[in-house]
Amino acid sequence: MPVERFAIIDSTLREGEQFSSAHFTTAEKVLIAKTLDEFGVEYIELTSPVASPQSCEDLKIVAGLGLRAKVLTHVRCHLDDARVAVQTGVTGIDILFGTSSYLREFSHGKSVDDIIREAGTVIEFIKDHGKEVRFSSEDSFRSTEGDLLRVYTAVDKMGVDRVGVADTVGIATPRQCYALATELRHHVRCDIEFHGHNDAGCAIANSYSILEGGATHIDTSVLGIGERNGITPLGGFVARMYADDPAAIKRKYDLRKLKELDELVASLVAIEIPYNNFVTGKYAFHHKAGMHTKAIYINPNSYEILDPADFGLTRTMNIAHRLTGHNAVGRRAEELGLQFGKDELRAITTKIKTLADSGPLSMDQLDALLREWVVA
Repeated sequence: MPVERFAIIDSTLREGEQFSSAHFTTAEKVLIAKTLDEFGVEYIELTSPVASPQSCEDLKIVAGLGLRAKVLTHVRCHLDDARVAVQTGVTGIDILFGTSSYLREFSHGKSVDDIIREAGTVIEFIKDHGKEVRFSSEDSFRSTEGDLLRVYTAVDKMGVDRVGVADTVGIATPRQCYALATELRHHVRCDIEFHGHNDAGCAIANSYSILEGGATHIDTSVLGIGERNGITPLGGFVARMYADDPAAIKRKYDLRKLKELDELVASLVAIEIPYNNFVTGKYAFHHKAGMHTKAIYINPNSYEILDPADFGLTRTMNIAHRLTGHNAVGRRAEELGLQFGKDELRAITTKIKTLADSGPLSMDQLDALLREWVVA
């Protein structure tokens, strides 16, 4: 998939604010925005200016930072909201309207014709003020395809820059995402944005599949924070795209900033980075099994699709345990300046395995054992 085909819209400062323990100060929003900009995301989306007085002031401040990234805000498809948003200095305004039968019945009570008519008024207003505009259907995957296509086709003709597909409740599958994007490409000429929630664990796969089908923009947040289980995590999505074309992703984004972003946001929302987090998790580049460590020493690509060095990280070879192999032990001996014959190395490895049956050894214990073996 050509790397030029997609752009990241990071929504840590919008969707991420809906995370249970999130409450970003103005200074924190500025720091997050600047770090995201250094990483290289193409867009940064902030909370609606009508959410609160401080939200409006913060949006103006971030929009005025002179970032390379385009600054967006996200509002209801209401003319009153749009009037406030166009005065904040943002590059673009993202508007949404619930299209599923659930939201049309239990939220706003509008028909498809009502949605199209009201969208037209708001879109025209935003465009007249020289802003990018995206129209998104909320709860897209519980909407009927016919209703979706009617709305998307109509707003495309109105001149929106993007239409948004929103898996608001995380119900979509990769196959559904691909199929919808493929069909949608027959009806609209504008860009297609995807906002995928992670309730069923498919956010990254759905983001990748919808790109394959013809989408162009993916919403992310740092560590995936957001409403409930959040949305497509920035690190996980970048890892997926890196696996396709490492060189292109390295040119496009400053991957070494990912660890800083994850640690920053984790500290601000008072959570730990998960042990198995994409790229930055504590054990993301730990190798333990004997066969794995042997292969990694010879060629890291044997068991790694991500090069930790590209992310400013290092791999860990965990060899002080009963699953270790003589090749890994031999390599550690070489690092310590020790040399053993093949038979002697196998004997040492057997000793390590026997001792480690009672529990893993520390590296200090293993190193001491290797040195004592030389003395003995």
